[in-house]
Amino acid sequence: MELIDSHSHIDFAEFDHDRTDAILRAKDADVSHIIVSSTIADRWQLITNIVEATPSICHAAYGLHPMFMDDVNNDDLDKLKQYLQEHKAVAIGEIGLDFFIPESHQQQNKQKQIDIFVGQLAIADEFQLPVIIHARKSLDIVLKHLRQFPSLTGSIHSFSGSEQQAKQLIDLGFYLGFGGPITYTRATRLQQLVKKLPLDNMLIETDSPDQPDSSHHQQRNEPAYLPTVANTIAEIRGIDINQVASVTTTNAKRLFAL
Repeated sequence: MELIDSHSHIDFAEFDHDRTDAILRAKDADVSHIIVSSTIADRWQLITNIVEATPSICHAAYGLHPMFMDDVNNDDLDKLKQYLQEHKAVAIGEIGLDFFIPESHQQQNKQKQIDIFVGQLAIADEFQLPVIIHARKSLDIVLKHLRQFPSLTGSIHSFSGSEQQAKQLIDLGFYLGFGGPITYTRATRLQQLVKKLPLDNMLIETDSPDQPDSSHHQQRNEPAYLPTVANTIAEIRGIDINQVASVTTTNAKRLFAL
């Protein structure tokens, strides 16, 4: 069995004491590749260091996260273009819009999120890279801007939208990422989506160190826990975990050119 963690943050400080061991545990858990998504420009070099030390398993996505707009400078989009010219990336991410956070209720923050998001979509289009999108309370606006770049593809990480929104994203060629949240008994709406939507458009993820599955509730999440997500999807759909692994791995390899 082979699994791909399509979204993680193993660059975060929570892994500073055991990052190498966490990657080894992931390999032992049949995780063959880990996509490491960034949040702010100041962390790009650390991610580069991680992927250069573990090139067979870790792969970089560089971007500017919508929840960190206070850390985004006016020249960060230019910095991103320059960084992509000098460093290999499998995607641009984590980018997107978050209209759930209190700061987004201020028009200045909301507009900055939109401007930075659209700017990164344009960069992804220029570099012909997929995007990894964070969309919270913002999917309809995300969809509106994605339609401006019809050649773009990518993933919506930790998808939590409606079935209608899911189908619109799939029609645009996007994949939907599912992780720890689907493992909780209260997540009936998410589980119905996992049951109904085509497996050919799904990715699995941990979002480490956040969003642990129910068996690791309130613990630090890590890529080694990805099999729990795959097994939950298999149980929800009534299929074998090997089928979930095979299809989602093929999807991730196609999207990220692994």
